[in-house]
Amino acid sequence: MEEKKLDINSIIGFVLIFGILAYMLWQNQPTPEELEAQEKAKQEQVEAEKKANTQNQTMETAAADYGIGSGVDSLQQIQLKNKLGAFAYSAINATTEETVVESDVLALTFSAKGGYLSEVRLKEFVDYDSIPIYLVKDNNASFNINFGTTDSRILNTKDLPFIPSVSKNGDLTIVSMKLKVSESQFLEYRYEIKEGDYMINFNVRSQGLNNVINSSQAINLDWKLKGYRHAKSISYENRYTDIHYEYEGGKDDYTGARDSDEEIEDVSWIGYKQHFFSSVLLTDRNFKKANITAKNLVEDETIDTVYTKSFAAKIPLELQAGEISESMDWYYGPSDFKVLDAYGRNLDELVPFGWGLFGWINRYIFMPLFSFLGGFMPYGIAIVVMTILVKILLSFVQYKQFLSQAKMKILKPELDAIREKHKNNKMKAQQETMALQTKAGASPMAGCLPALVQLPVFYALFQFFPSAFDLRQKSFLWVDDLSSYDTIANLPFNIPFYGNHVSLFPILASIAIFFYMRLTTGQNIQSQPQQEGMPDMGKMMKYMMYFSPIMMLFFFNNYASGLSLYYFISNVISIGIILVIKNYILDEDKIHAEMQEKKKKPKKQSKFQKKMAEMMEQAEQQKQAQKKRK
Repeated sequence: MEEKKLDINSIIGFVLIFGILAYMLWQNQPTPEELEAQEKAKQEQVEAEKKANTQNQTMETAAADYGIGSGVDSLQQIQLKNKLGAFAYSAINATTEETVVESDVLALTFSAKGGYLSEVRLKEFVDYDSIPIYLVKDNNASFNINFGTTDSRILNTKDLPFIPSVSKNGDLTIVSMKLKVSESQFLEYRYEIKEGDYMINFNVRSQGLNNVINSSQAINLDWKLKGYRHAKSISYENRYTDIHYEYEGGKDDYTGARDSDEEIEDVSWIGYKQHFFSSVLLTDRNFKKANITAKNLVEDETIDTVYTKSFAAKIPLELQAGEISESMDWYYGPSDFKVLDAYGRNLDELVPFGWGLFGWINRYIFMPLFSFLGGFMPYGIAIVVMTILVKILLSFVQYKQFLSQAKMKILKPELDAIREKHKNNKMKAQQETMALQTKAGASPMAGCLPALVQLPVFYALFQFFPSAFDLRQKSFLWVDDLSSYDTIANLPFNIPFYGNHVSLFPILASIAIFFYMRLTTGQNIQSQPQQEGMPDMGKMMKYMMYFSPIMMLFFFNNYASGLSLYYFISNVISIGIILVIKNYILDEDKIHAEMQEKKKKPKKQSKFQKKMAEMMEQAEQQKQAQKKRK
């Protein structure tokens, strides 16, 4: 009985102990936060092991190439000496680790092999697909100095190991990459990165290498880059992707969108421009010459979707007292007029505002005006307001143009009568037509001249909107990005010259252009007399009335929606101005009365008009003489 009681007590004891343990385990189980921390720690350990394995593999590869790493024996040192000569010292003591430095606008990675920037990321920008903007990444760029040595070797710095060091000096971060012959003899790439600055001070200098570098052989700097696609339409982006450069003390030029291979002299900077972002190499002492090449990498935009163009520059360098000494700068940043202009080094020429008068209008009128408006209103509204201001400013030109067309319309019955009267003598009909137009103060040219006045403004704005960095990734109504095309429908196929999408603003602009041309060209077709020996201007205008909207529809489907928005608003306002002029300002009866009064007054001919009349009279006499001889 006692044994049975003991067994029961034992069982009860075990149950109680188990219960207590279970309760303690339950009480001490990790919280969700603790579980998350444990999982994070495990993940970090896995990542660390992966990184260590990668570094080990890299070290092994480097050791195979140069003998880098621990345990470089004397035999390996001899092999390195045979391969690299004096620079074997750098290979033995170098590391394969990359050097990473950041400012508030740039994230930079320096490669130990070659000593150059192997990665450049612009921290404040993303591309059309919200991916960070990289100007240099994944071996799309290289920087190399090719030189000969006194022991008959030809070396390329891009293949040689540099030894990095990083230091701070105030707000400057200094990265020194040294290709060493000894601790006191080296070739150094020195980079100075400043907070808030896209410009990197870059010096290339050698110390104690006058007996190592062969001064009788050419020394060349080679800089290559393949431009990454950053915009929605790679073909559109490619139109504005090219090489710009400054030469001969302030002159500037560019290669354009075509493939190019040029030699330039007395060069102060070379810029690889990728529409809205640029990579520029500047020098304090002008390069005597440089060979630059640009090649289009987009043959089919449905297949070639990564790179836009490839760029290359080959620049001969000169030794200074047997040493390399070049003071330069790198600019990696936006092609923003305000940012570039602030450097005062003519870099604003990277923004293609147009040449001559067109560039002047954009720089000193449209750029300040648009910046002012964009400072306190959405950019889409700023485009509309700027368009209204431009159209109001040019309204007097439209008034003159429409007045001329009204005069020609009033004179049409008299002009038709002259042509009918002298239908067998075209020369005489032309003489009397010109005489009547002169007396009445009406001329077809009077309608053309006001239109010519508007051309500089038209072309300037055509250049301005695709180059306005402020429009990049700014939305308006259904448009996501005013610097790119808008999309209301995607097509399952590609239409040549049109694309695989439908943009609404070009459609609206085309409709507005059609009705505008009907109001202006339609009236001009009726009043335009047919000149002897000249093309039928009436028919040409009629064709243009239909052709221009179609061209607009196709050409602008892939263009910046900001530009299409401008043309749409501009033509709508023009239609409104013309209707107001026609219905409320111009009085055809009054104009007709004024013209009749002018015809009564003797009209003094200008020298040009007299000369034309004399020439026509002589031509008429010659014609009559020929008829008599026949």
